[in-house]
Amino acid sequence: MTSTAFTPATDAAGWETIAPEAAGFDAAGLKAAAEFSTASESPWPMSLYYPDGRYVGIVEWNETGPWSEIVGPVMPRGKPAGVLLKGGRIVAEWGETTRADMTFSIAKSYLAILAGLAIDDGLFKVDDRVGASVDGPFFESAHNAQITWRHLLQGSSEWQGTIFEKSDQVDHNRQLGAGADNSRKGHLRELKTPGTFYEYNDVRVNVLSYALMRRFGRALPEVLKERIMDPIGASQDWRWHGYRNSFVEMDGRQVQSVPGGGHWGGGLFISARDHARVGLLVARQGAWGGRQLISQGYIADMLTPSPTNGDYGYLWWLNIGQKRYRNAPATSAFALGAGTNLIWVNPEQDMVAALRWMNQTTFDAFFAHVQAAMR
Repeated sequence: MTSTAFTPATDAAGWETIAPEAAGFDAAGLKAAAEFSTASESPWPMSLYYPDGRYVGIVEWNETGPWSEIVGPVMPRGKPAGVLLKGGRIVAEWGETTRADMTFSIAKSYLAILAGLAIDDGLFKVDDRVGASVDGPFFESAHNAQITWRHLLQGSSEWQGTIFEKSDQVDHNRQLGAGADNSRKGHLRELKTPGTFYEYNDVRVNVLSYALMRRFGRALPEVLKERIMDPIGASQDWRWHGYRNSFVEMDGRQVQSVPGGGHWGGGLFISARDHARVGLLVARQGAWGGRQLISQGYIADMLTPSPTNGDYGYLWWLNIGQKRYRNAPATSAFALGAGTNLIWVNPEQDMVAALRWMNQTTFDAFFAHVQAAMR
């Protein structure tokens, strides 16, 4: 059996594998899981644009109007791919797992990790008001001045305004999941008191990213590379793209603020293998090779249910009561992005998986295949 003490080498190309039988799996069962993933391909077009020229995300979320312009780069997607870890070793792998693809809202979960670094560094406390340390117009109004970092991380900030030419209104009344009714998405609604109402709103996540950049005083991809990705041995192929209009002057230089997804293009372009390393870091409660990269206490807080959405922590999805995925343990956590892309953190069974370009309706069946393969 595998040992949770194992840490992959920092050479991204050299990652120890383990035979399914040695890791407690039936080899044929894992092969069936991989074949199921490959057969459960996303319905999204390969170019991420439909023949009529519309960007797939805009169609997915029924978005029209003044805030729909694509302002970041878009890359054609790959085919389904995945990597499954047991005890930190690769026990199954299929598809192009080293291909750096768009990953949409999984970038939000990376922002949560960066927030943990900032809190560990003493740049702010989670219940501090954001405007206390981030000056400028975005937190000056009486409404926005109430917003704390916790509110932004839990999706309950109700931030109001426009940043990089995108208004918070664009995601008012937004619904998630297969068959979601977004007929009222973008319709203006009355705002609630910050901290009392959950809404999945990409503009507000972009405000969090901007605020984190201001507190670090440097571009977030630089911080992520130095503090997380290089220490865990990620590849050098990932990129985090901002918008063409998201450059901000800081200390006399132009720094690009990055978004929490690919809603309007841009975002994190990264491989399944790199995702798996980040998932393993979370599963190991922020520790890697004898170093505590993120405090254990912050990881625990990040994966604690929010008061306004019990299925959500700090920009990570939870599985309390196995309500989201019946075939994954209740202690699982997920980074989830449209398309559909997923990191599955399963510390109870010492497993991590990174899955790319699967139909979102098939994830639970994939988990059932993995569970069935366990001896």
